[in-house]
Amino acid sequence: MTYVVAENCIRCKYTDCVTVCPVDAFHEGPNFLVINPEECIDCDLCVPECPAEAIFAEDDLPADQQQFIEINAELAKNWPVINEQKEPLPDAEKWNGVEGKLQYLEK
Repeated sequence: MTYVVAENCIRCKYTDCVTVCPVDAFHEGPNFLVINPEECIDCDLCVPECPAEAIFAEDDLPADQQQFIEINAELAKNWPVINEQKEPLPDAEKWNGVEGKLQYLEK
């Protein structure tokens, strides 16, 4: 099992989670973070750190978020590793909790 960053991270991109990852499994895109499933060691440290509650164990991923398993795996191959905390996107608070954000994912 691996952990997956789901839709609520889009347009928020809080990076609190990356500082606790012991294996640098997070990768950063323009407005979203992903977890590399080949690097993730299932430690669960990132889940409570996410202010947007956007990280799930693969087995706990909501049914309407299943496509994010593939999205995380695909984008982790192309995006750079992030292991230092950065400021969230300027309007992160506005977007936190908004549904239907997949259309805004910048690859």
